[in-house]
Amino acid sequence: MRRVIQSLLIATLLGTTLAGCVVAPVHPRRPPPPPIVEVIPVAPAPSYHWVAGHYSWHAGQWLWTPGHWRY
Repeated sequence: MRRVIQSLLIATLLGTTLAGCVVAPVHPRRPPPPPIVEVIPVAPAPSYHWVAGHYSWHAGQWLWTPGHWRY
């Protein structure tokens, strides 16, 4: 019984310790390029709002995510 309690305690402490770990993304050495000028199309409905495009760092390069309408 003591061995079971000891194993559970170790597993709990290990889980708690690992839950506090944060894996930080690698930050690029160069800033993103200037934003691309987007022509905003007509909204599909009055309740939609525009989400502007942006650059994101992926696989060692800046990738442009175009803007889109969101409900």
